[in-house]
Amino acid sequence: MHATTSAKKQKEYIDKLQAEIDVLQKRIGEDESAEAIVSRHINLLHHYNEAKDATQLLIGRLAALKETTVRQIHNDMDLLDD
Repeated sequence: MHATTSAKKQKEYIDKLQAEIDVLQKRIGEDESAEAIVSRHINLLHHYNEAKDATQLLIGRLAALKETTVRQIHNDMDLLDD
């Protein structure tokens, strides 16, 4: 047995989904696609990770110069693990 749904109920459900899509599209911007938003976020994360890697490299070098640990430099600079 298959559950049957009337054409009217299907149309109502489709209209409801389309209304939700319209609301979400307005929230992200009329002319902006989800793919563009995801692409921009990936690009921003890439830049963030490059900056973080460079910072950790410098902190490592500073720790070596001060003959201490990276953790101690983090503590001295109030850098917390999140």
